[in-house]
Amino acid sequence: MATNKRVFTLRLPDEVLEKIGMLATQQHRSVTNYIEFVLLQHLEEVEREHGSINIDSKD
Repeated sequence: MATNKRVFTLRLPDEVLEKIGMLATQQHRSVTNYIEFVLLQHLEEVEREHGSINIDSKD
């Protein structure tokens, strides 16, 4: 099944990536999946505190 997701590169120090890798392993996730999970959690937290983030459609 195809997904409609953008892909981008993160430039992080090795130490940071190793720490993320440890946390991902503890959660039984890949590093990529863990980073996605954490970002989505953060977005939910921000929207809970400050309301919905509205994005103008550029279509």
